[in-house]
Order: sequence, then structure tokens, then C-alpha cells
Amino acid sequence: MTTSPTVETADQRERNAARLLRVSARHSHDPLTEIDWDAPLDPDQFALPAHRVTLYGTHLWDRLTPRQQAALSTHQLASVTSAGIWFELILMNGLIRHVYDGDLTTQHAQYALTEVADECRHSTMFAKYITRTGYPSARPSRRAHRRGKLHLLINDTTLTFAGAIFVEEFTDAMQREMIRDESLQPLARSVAKIHVIEEARHIGYAKPELERRWARMSTARRALFRQAMGVVAYESVAECINPRIYAMAGLDPAEARKAAAANPHWQAAKADWARKAVAFFTELGIIDRRSEAMWRRAGLLA
Repeated sequence: MTTSPTVETADQRERNAARLLRVSARHSHDPLTEIDWDAPLDPDQFALPAHRVTLYGTHLWDRLTPRQQAALSTHQLASVTSAGIWFELILMNGLIRHVYDGDLTTQHAQYALTEVADECRHSTMFAKYITRTGYPSARPSRRAHRRGKLHLLINDTTLTFAGAIFVEEFTDAMQREMIRDESLQPLARSVAKIHVIEEARHIGYAKPELERRWARMSTARRALFRQAMGVVAYESVAECINPRIYAMAGLDPAEARKAAAANPHWQAAKADWARKAVAFFTELGIIDRRSEAMWRRAGLLA
């Protein structure tokens, strides 16, 4: 059963944006100066908790040495980070178009530009992390590149906000685990900390905006939107794990992908990281019995 959200009024929308602008002024970070990019990386140190690596607990995991396992965790995080850049570029494009249709004298529009500035820094930070780890590329897969171009062509701002909520809640849950685990790679934890602090504001901007837009949708548009959002969630999670991480570990990518897909530890990780987003979309009515199939296919429902 879903409930109707309390939709923001224009005044509430402005007050929320003003609050976010104040917080941004106090708690924005420059990763180029605040992160020690020259510190050596310990090849035996994990970037993600071991049990959150896609192959943990499988026969392929047991085949790797501890150092290879640590390297796989680092390359997995680099792959997730690369997917993050892909989505942040799409989000920035959506925010710019949102501002273009709005009024820059409003706090709401001004915060959208502030968020774009945050995302520019995050994408640069992610690219530097990828380079530092030796992962070969920050480019999305060809499939994701095509899907991204299609999304930009459709220019559905509401879908952009919904996608932002899913991706940011998913990565937020992952990165909070990283921050709490002091045994992990310091560079990865530094990147995670900055991202978590600033993405909390972005979620606080996107959620009431999605609620406002969802409340105005027709029944037919809602039905279409539910299916589209399921595709966005599926594609976003699929893009997080590029098969090249398995080849870099000396494994057969096809065999490793099959093992990861059947791995209950990896299924649990995805469901855990998606939990807050799934709860929000279910309460709003975006995930229901008719639209949950794609979410299950992506392994996002516990």
C-alpha cells in the first residue's frame, strides 16, 4: 500500500533551497586540495569490504591470492566510480536544462547550479581516483553511452531527479560502509567521505522535487514512468561492474560474470545498498506489483 506524500508548496520549495545553499556554503569541499593524491597505495589493502566484492565467497575468489583479492576490490570501486561519472554527467545536463526552464532569481534554481558545481568536482575527483588506481578508463560502456544519449534526447527532467535519488542513495550506502571501515584504503575512504557529505544535500533537493512532479502526473504517465524507472535502476547497477575488472584479475570475464550473478553475497550487497531508495520509491508508488519485475531482475529487492 502506498501513501500520498506531502507535496512542497512554492514557499517550502524556496525555504528548502535556501537551507541547502547555506549548508553548501559551510560544507563544500575541494578534493584537489583536501585529498593526498600522492600518498602510496598499499597493494594489500582493500578499497571495499571484502564481503562486498562481487566474487567474494565463490570458487573464483578462492583461486585469487589475498593481494589479487585486494586489487579486485580496488578495480571494482574504480568501475563503480566510472559509472558514477557517467551518471553525474547526465545529471548535470538535466540540472542545467531544469534551470534553463526556470528563473535564476529563485533559490531553487540557484541551488541547482550549486549542485552542478558539486558534481563537477565529484567527477574530477572520481577521474583522479580511477587514474591513481591504474584502472584503464573513465568512459562508460558502449551500451551505457547509447542509453545516456537516449536519455538526453528524451530530456525527461523528472526521470533525471528519480535516477539521481536511486544512484545517490545506492552509492551513499556503499560509501558509508567504506567510511566506517578503517582497515580500507585511505584514498578510497577520503573520496567516499567527500562524496557522502555533499550528496546528502543533493538527495534533499531531489526528493521533494520528485514528489511534487509525481503528484501532478496522470495515471497513464505514472504507469510509463514506473517502467522507465525500473530500466534506469537496472542499467545503473549493471554499469557499475565492467567485466574488465575480472580480466585484470586474470579471470575469464564470462565465467566471473556468471559467478557474480549467482553469488548470494553480491545479491545481498546490491539489495542492502538499494534499500533506502527502494523504500522511498515504494512509499511513493513508483515501485508496485506491476513494476517490480525489473527491480527484482537487477537484484535490488531483498
